[in-house]
Amino acid sequence: MRGYSKEKDDYLKRLRRIEGQVRGLQRMIENDEYCIDVLTQISAATKALQAVSLGLVDEHLRHCVAQAIAEGGEVADAKVREASDAIARLVRS
Repeated sequence: MRGYSKEKDDYLKRLRRIEGQVRGLQRMIENDEYCIDVLTQISAATKALQAVSLGLVDEHLRHCVAQAIAEGGEVADAKVREASDAIARLVRS
């Protein structure tokens, strides 16, 4: 079971909402909307994706990493390294 399983429906709803935002962005471009308005909507979609990302990181740390640390050894080291790498990718993006 994945760490986010309990919140899966909420994540799916949020991602569908973001998908709608992106389709709205496509329509804005097709309709030659004002650049600043498009950029404002891109910022909103980006923040929404970041919120989903942070939620998933939190769930991963609380479930997967905590479980691995309880087991200890190389499994724990690998999970912590994996989480650190994922956080680094998010920070760079």
